[in-house]
Amino acid sequence: MKRLLGLAASAIALVAAPATAQDFVIANATVALGDGSEPIENGVVQVEDGKVVYAGASDGRSYETDMVVDAGGAWVTPGLFATVTTLGLWDVGAVSQSNDQRAGGSPFSAALDAAPIVNPNSQHILVHRAAGITRAATTTMPSGSIFAGQGAIIDLDGDSNPVMRERAFQMVALGEGGARLSGGSRASAHVLFRAALREAQALAGAGGTPQTTEIVIDDEVMLGRFDAEALIPVVTGAQPLYVAVDRASDIRAVLALRDDFPRLDMVLVGAGEGWLVADAIAAAGVPVIADALDDLPESFEVLAATQSNIGRMMRAGVQVAISASSGNNPRNMPQAAGNLVALSRIPGAAGLSWGQAFAAISSVPAAISGYDGEAGVLAPGAVGDVVMWDGDPLEVGSVPTRVFIGGVEQSLESHQSRLRERYRDLDESTLPKAYDW
Repeated sequence: MKRLLGLAASAIALVAAPATAQDFVIANATVALGDGSEPIENGVVQVEDGKVVYAGASDGRSYETDMVVDAGGAWVTPGLFATVTTLGLWDVGAVSQSNDQRAGGSPFSAALDAAPIVNPNSQHILVHRAAGITRAATTTMPSGSIFAGQGAIIDLDGDSNPVMRERAFQMVALGEGGARLSGGSRASAHVLFRAALREAQALAGAGGTPQTTEIVIDDEVMLGRFDAEALIPVVTGAQPLYVAVDRASDIRAVLALRDDFPRLDMVLVGAGEGWLVADAIAAAGVPVIADALDDLPESFEVLAATQSNIGRMMRAGVQVAISASSGNNPRNMPQAAGNLVALSRIPGAAGLSWGQAFAAISSVPAAISGYDGEAGVLAPGAVGDVVMWDGDPLEVGSVPTRVFIGGVEQSLESHQSRLRERYRDLDESTLPKAYDW
């Protein structure tokens, strides 16, 4: 039964939510909307039926709701949106039986589909949910071909069906990675890529099967019928194409693909030298998912790497999200975003404001993934993904204290947290013999 509660009333602690969403209000909070604006002090977030109905400054109203929590000034944000990841596709990297990230021995490439193999009980999902990540784009990675396959958009609420959208995007590797996978040269990668798109165009245009449905190189099938069919949504613009590319000249070559394939809906992934061609990227209207911590060349295709890369691309008008691979772990996204805020204080560097940096790990990746205004933001109509933090979420050391996905409070427990609790205060005299060396 609902009851009328005033914000000035004593705080009522939120108890663990049932499987269905509950209505709640979080008041007296430092609220970050996730839309690029700066945090709001003494803010309020109201969620009903799993959706945000209000987020902003307190106006002293009373709310009719199931429960109210006084945040005591704590930070409250939308859930983080991680892209591009392999969440739910592996548990132990060195154990092949638990690792579905790559399919180097498969006869298929573009047709590979991440959706059926996402494991909602993966410890990586549990660990990253406890880090404030509520939704993610997940995909297998290029291994036997330049094509990685079709990625999925998932939530991290731990239910039996985490997939929000299957076949959400196709991913292809060009640049050094594509060259290595296609015969040792970028030239080979581009020939294979264009041939694959033309094969898909032939299938889509004729509405049937052409005489040749396979591309054969060195007597090996490089693109079969299923792979060609999987690329039809790409060439028709129905499915976004994520292109992993870093070198400035490679980025220009990718943008030029639209001359021959004008309906491609492209997203650049990596773009380590993107700042050198930022104007061209902005003019093409192509969004970027970029690493935020690259400041030294680790390969020949990122000789111009700089932490100012994202700031310079944004200043040129490019829509940029911070890659979940920044720092090699999606949990490091807040750290990467915080570094860009700090960078704004260094003379000559191009950093981001706090609001811009947080949006780059929340609303911007959500928008690139097709959820503009629906996820990664606290706004009326958006999903009720709400995270409470024990400090500034972009400061190293801050962690979530409560996580809601679709208005349902989530457990923050994982295998890691149980191990921490088990051994944190353990008397050394009771440690297993394996520790006594």
